[in-house]
Amino acid sequence: MKIFIAGDSTAANKQLNKHTESGWGEFLKDFIAPGIDVRNYAVSKSSTRSFIAEGRLFQIETEIEENDLLLIQFGHNDLKDDPQRHTHPETDYLDNLERFAVTATSCHATPIFLSPITKRIFNNNHLETHTVGDYPNAMKSFCEKHNYPFIDMYKISQRIISKLGENDSKKMYHYLLPDENKNYPDGISDDTNLSTYGAKIYASIIAIELRKYI
Repeated sequence: MKIFIAGDSTAANKQLNKHTESGWGEFLKDFIAPGIDVRNYAVSKSSTRSFIAEGRLFQIETEIEENDLLLIQFGHNDLKDDPQRHTHPETDYLDNLERFAVTATSCHATPIFLSPITKRIFNNNHLETHTVGDYPNAMKSFCEKHNYPFIDMYKISQRIISKLGENDSKKMYHYLLPDENKNYPDGISDDTNLSTYGAKIYASIIAIELRKYI
């Protein structure tokens, strides 16, 4: 069995010069049964539009086979005001999600949709509930309508980050003090991308959710 990952920077493998920024796809293999081949095609700055346009979905199509899994997680960059990446959550975003699903099902593989992980945006010590626009709900409704497998990582991550609170939740994201890491001599405060710790936490959760399909 192979598990393919299609997604953005929150799932992507990172180059050494980007560490300690991490993606959950880097660590998924550590939490699933040995012998399962994880092929991570997630790439930073990707949206459903750009992932398809750059030929990454086509590459997956050439490799995916019967009984494989295709994990699909997009939203952060579909939200951006960039004509190369932006999609509308009720129109072309859903059309693109269907293309991912058809790619898998036409090869007798299983598409599994994961709503995007929440951004860390607090207001008066409360986590904002709408940090990735309408994309998480749009994906959820799409999966319910078509009976596609769905893992609500937006809901899961909202619960985790809200419980951790404004300060402790920073450890889940890419926060570094100046001179703490040679790759970021000035430090960094990133409320979207994950720390190694956060990526491992989400990888472990996703692995548990995948047990019913493996």
